[in-house]
Amino acid sequence: VEKGNLKIEEDIIPTMEVNATIGISGDLNGTIVYSFPQKMTLKIVEEMAGMEMEEVDKFVASAIGELANIISGNAISNYAENDYNCDIIPPQVNVGGGKTYSTATDKTLVIPLTTPFGDFELNVSVEQN
Repeated sequence: VEKGNLKIEEDIIPTMEVNATIGISGDLNGTIVYSFPQKMTLKIVEEMAGMEMEEVDKFVASAIGELANIISGNAISNYAENDYNCDIIPPQVNVGGGKTYSTATDKTLVIPLTTPFGDFELNVSVEQN
């Protein structure tokens, strides 16, 4: 995975079609949105499930939500090793770009990422309580 140029935005407004949202509560509070293009989403879930996917249905949305849950859970575990007490809120998956997500913070860090499966964005709006 290669990281692109970071940006700071006022709000979370993902530009891609499939968005998995994870809430964080505890010593850290906020929202993380994983934003994927539809084609990449299908490719990822095909790899996970070992079968061809043709549309973003409930199964695909659930799989992408679980992927976001696993990644976020691992990140929060790393924080726990540094004496932060945090929990993640189960993922919500929305299909369709251009929606604005409300956040508890003033700024959002947008991290573009490039993988062999394609490009996606990570939107992080988290603050310490």
